[in-house]
Amino acid sequence: MPFSLLKYGLNSDFPYEKHADLPSPSALKSHYDVVIIGGGGHGVATAYYLAKYHGITNVAVLEKGYLGGGNTARNTAVIRSNYLTPEGVKFYTESVKLFKELSNEFDFNIMYSQRGQLTLAHTDAAIRGFRQRVAINKHFGGQSELIDPQQIRELVPSLNMNPADMPVLAGLWHTDGATARHDAVAWGYAKGATSRGVELHQLTEVTDVVVQQGKVTAVQTNRGKISCGAVVQAVSGHSSILAAKAGFKLPITTYPLQAMVTLPVKPFLDPMVSSPSLHCYVQQTSRGELVFGGGSDPYPLYSTRSTMDLKEGLLANAVELFPAIAQMRLMRQWGGLTDMTSDYSPVMGLSPVENYYLDAGWGTWGFKATPICGKTMAQLVADNGKVPALIKPFSMERFYRFAQVNEMGATAASH
Repeated sequence: MPFSLLKYGLNSDFPYEKHADLPSPSALKSHYDVVIIGGGGHGVATAYYLAKYHGITNVAVLEKGYLGGGNTARNTAVIRSNYLTPEGVKFYTESVKLFKELSNEFDFNIMYSQRGQLTLAHTDAAIRGFRQRVAINKHFGGQSELIDPQQIRELVPSLNMNPADMPVLAGLWHTDGATARHDAVAWGYAKGATSRGVELHQLTEVTDVVVQQGKVTAVQTNRGKISCGAVVQAVSGHSSILAAKAGFKLPITTYPLQAMVTLPVKPFLDPMVSSPSLHCYVQQTSRGELVFGGGSDPYPLYSTRSTMDLKEGLLANAVELFPAIAQMRLMRQWGGLTDMTSDYSPVMGLSPVENYYLDAGWGTWGFKATPICGKTMAQLVADNGKVPALIKPFSMERFYRFAQVNEMGATAASH
């Protein structure tokens, strides 16, 4: 058998034609029906759903760097739907459903791994909050339940049940919690979109947005000017900067968010474990590394640098949760940019500029929203600005109508 495989592999008449996942770079056209600014997960997902389900293929995705090189590559790849509000739970539950089928949808393995998420309660107040979350989750299709310390010990035997002298009193167990390979998600969407005629232009930066009589008509790039019928803004941590080029202000403040990963060890941690009181969450990847994350840095900054103080504080809390990891070696540390709104929910839908659509304000929850965001934004564009019901609560107008969707405290490590 090994000899047969070697002979087959060295055969010059190899029967399978090789295809590149993405087409070669091409020149920009002078006009596109839709221009999507941002070649991360949300941008290419929107392009994919426009092409596959709405037949809109005269689309250009413009990315100033490389495919998935922004926040899509700078997160910890967590997928969940255990949020606080009915609007949030409904939205992210649909995203989880889409994630589960993405590998089959693409015929491209995104390494989806459902292992559940455990959030720890160290106070009676946290338990009351968890009860409310369980009720909302179950009512709107999420999969969450409140579990006791004995059940937590059985789920995570290596967990210290009294970290930092804060006993673990209960846990929010979210069975739908999962992870996926973030770059595979971006590549799967990009492959599906470009195979249907969408153009992906990397190293193409939008330097200005042309607005005439309140309507977007073109974008100026470092490779020339492009006229267009509609624009979708999906630039994660640079949302406010781009919106300013279009002539309006977003209710967003941008903060750095850092994470880090150890050298790999044998698997011992299946669920993702987080403690909002310690501002820390821990998960183990399929390769064996431990990934640590926490809340955003406490100051606005457009920088993806990492810092020693965050490393020391985050790892000290991680060791409180899992004392056995104290001697493990850290492999690398990185940072992303989080666009935070005052109610900790995204801004999606219409903007003050006609035919200029917003996909912004994702804070720390952008990756997990990738499929449903792409699907609903594509529907918004295809229906000429008719906002899908699922994203109506996230409109920018809510800040003027005092109808915020408050998700403060819904993150694995509260901000």
